[in-house]
Amino acid sequence: MNVPAISLGVLGGTEFWIGVGVIAAVYGIFTLGLQLNVGYTGIYNFGQVGFQAIGAYAMGILVVKAHMSFWLALVLASLAAMAAALLVGLPSLRLRADYFAIATIAFSEIVRYVAQNARGLTGGNQGLLGFDQTWANISDDISKALGLSFDLFQVPLLIVSWVLFLILTVLMRVLVRTPWGRVLRGIREDEDAVRALGKNPFPYKLQSLAIASVLGALSGYLLALDLAFLNPSEFVSAFTFIGYAMLILGGLASFPGVIAGAIIMEFLLEATRSVDLPLSGDKVAALRFIIVGLALILLMAFRPQGMFGKREEMVLGE
Repeated sequence: MNVPAISLGVLGGTEFWIGVGVIAAVYGIFTLGLQLNVGYTGIYNFGQVGFQAIGAYAMGILVVKAHMSFWLALVLASLAAMAAALLVGLPSLRLRADYFAIATIAFSEIVRYVAQNARGLTGGNQGLLGFDQTWANISDDISKALGLSFDLFQVPLLIVSWVLFLILTVLMRVLVRTPWGRVLRGIREDEDAVRALGKNPFPYKLQSLAIASVLGALSGYLLALDLAFLNPSEFVSAFTFIGYAMLILGGLASFPGVIAGAIIMEFLLEATRSVDLPLSGDKVAALRFIIVGLALILLMAFRPQGMFGKREEMVLGE
């Protein structure tokens, strides 16, 4: 019986590693928001992909439909994501943690269905194009400055996304070490104790969610520039849970862990997508998540706090 060989050659290709690097940075920024919410505040935001979609679509619509400057569109789209966070958080952050989690999942699905059905505005399933001309010009300038060939056209986005990812990681580390960040950790551990000290947890939770929404929107911009089009299928709820897998892998309350988790998780996902396996497409897709699941099970068995996490950070508040 002849068994087809498994080809690993693609993993040595430059395009593969550039692609992994770009998406790792995109979802690393995405997961920074989850780290702030879950690792530091103790709120379970399962709707991060909804903020990512709002940021990406608002930017695209403002550029394509309203003929707005790309840079102004980025600012307004970030404000739109923050407004959505306030809209979701004001009524639901007062609920129990599980109800808030359900509310955020529902929010992300509503955003996706609106993007899918508002065809005149978003392009629906046909997608939205034409918002990336400014970035194309910037990318060409970077490529010329670095002397890059045409087949390395993604390198400018790789550079920009990783510079932004690292800057945001440093900023978030600084932010959580401020008195504001210490209040967040107090909320995570014991809300009643925080109230006894004269602090109202609700505004802090709302601020944490708003900051996470902006980080989600930033990741949405980079994802849109990487894809060069917007389609609702890119913003399914499963992507939020991939972010959680990165979070668990790297460790709660560890921003360097987000970097490690994003790189390793994205490598696993893209390697199983790119390797030439003797399986049908749907079986390869299932295999990807089986591998990710096994990796997380092994991690939970041998190092439940994650790669960079601490055991004391595993106990979150209600």
